[in-house]
Amino acid sequence: MKLIKRMLALGAVSMAALAAAPATAQKNDKLTLGVAIPAATHSFTAGIVWWANQAKKELEKQHPNLEIIVKTAGGAPQQANQLQDLVTVNKINALVIFPFESAALTQPVAQVKNKGVYVTVVDRGLTDTSAQDAYVAGDNTAFGKLPAEYLVKRLNGKGNIVALRGIPTTLDNERMDAFQSVIKQHPGIKLLDAKYGNWNRDDAFKVMQDYLTRFKHIDAVWAADDDMAVGVLRAIEQAKRNDIQIVFGGAGAKGMVKTLIDGKNKLIEANVSYSPKFMYDAIKLTAEARLKGEKLPATTIIPSVLITKENARQFYFPDSPF
Repeated sequence: MKLIKRMLALGAVSMAALAAAPATAQKNDKLTLGVAIPAATHSFTAGIVWWANQAKKELEKQHPNLEIIVKTAGGAPQQANQLQDLVTVNKINALVIFPFESAALTQPVAQVKNKGVYVTVVDRGLTDTSAQDAYVAGDNTAFGKLPAEYLVKRLNGKGNIVALRGIPTTLDNERMDAFQSVIKQHPGIKLLDAKYGNWNRDDAFKVMQDYLTRFKHIDAVWAADDDMAVGVLRAIEQAKRNDIQIVFGGAGAKGMVKTLIDGKNKLIEANVSYSPKFMYDAIKLTAEARLKGEKLPATTIIPSVLITKENARQFYFPDSPF
């Protein structure tokens, strides 16, 4: 009799737990997940688009009750409009967004979240974190810190550096703050200027041309993206400058890593990892959690590490678009 009473009590507890569980993300519900990302305007975002579509193809095959809708945008206004369509037309109940810009997308994302949509923000964080449920990114602090430490050591604590930033975003701020925090500890290193190159080869080429005109002696360049590093190298070559000892890019693009492996350009000595595969990881983590009715940790950071000739082959993926 006691055993029967105990079983009935356990059953009552189970029923109460089920009643308290959220009704919007139970295991058998259909999940419509929107993915909002920048268009493939340069190699890194080409990698983002490629990995997003890989996630769609693989995850929809694995989960019949999952639909993933991928939208690419050429600018912040277009991405904001796409968010409205994803909610009103596609009726999404989860969103994974790589914001085109941080400030411009914060309010549009907040509006999506306020309509009950679960929001995972990737890489370029929002200016107000209350607009998101989860954040997935590479280690932007290490992305700025590791190059600074390498350049300081490479220049023996003395020299002139110029920097090229990306697009005004929280992650760019994190990288620049980390870079400067190291540089400030070494009075013999002078950061001559740091301008936005927009993670773009042509823009970086123009910024570097300006630096080469204004500064008669530059020892090193930190181009915080491998696409920008390509533009920087072209400007240096055209100017026929031989004072620059090293150009440090970032993110481990396959062309730059191959150059590092082959040793074909004396200005390329090191890099720092930051793979666009985290787009795939963020979509997979979000989809599988929501299908189970679960949430992600508030923040998931994927480590960035120093790439040199000695370990470069570990970071070389010739079949990837990035």
